[in-house]
Amino acid sequence: MESKAKVLGHAVHPIMIVFPLGLLGTSVIFDIIYMIWGSPTMATVSYWMMAAGIIGGIIAAPFGLIDWAAIPSGTRAKSIGLMHGLTNVLVLMLFVGSWGMRYGQPDHPPTSASILSLIGFALSGLGGWLGGELVERLGVGVDEGAHLNAPNSLTSGSADTSDPAYSKNMARS
Repeated sequence: MESKAKVLGHAVHPIMIVFPLGLLGTSVIFDIIYMIWGSPTMATVSYWMMAAGIIGGIIAAPFGLIDWAAIPSGTRAKSIGLMHGLTNVLVLMLFVGSWGMRYGQPDHPPTSASILSLIGFALSGLGGWLGGELVERLGVGVDEGAHLNAPNSLTSGSADTSDPAYSKNMARS
């Protein structure tokens, strides 16, 4: 099933999720450094990385919702996609809660804020695995004609070798 939200021939959602996943995960690393060494600078860095990661997650989510809405009902992919989306909404809520607990004192967060972000980080692994299951196992977001020698995504037409547009594109190459 091909993605419905694309830019330059590629699905937008998988492009966008790397930012919040990386930022939120790294915020947890800075939290751990803060907890070990007590550096207020590390706690402040965590706070701002978390803010950027939350914004990135909010931007990435609608593109995932667009793709999920296009998955046929009653399929395994539809239910896995729902679990993926709900898990990641919960992850964002945990990080928003953690960020909110730090507001006004980003250099000295309460331990409970760090616990929320650690739980959010652990759940993001589950959400990422479910997303991988959708793409790698179930082919959601993958071009219908994908194969090892498909033309690049910037060419017009399909990657499907049985599509006449494929032959036309290959003749131009």
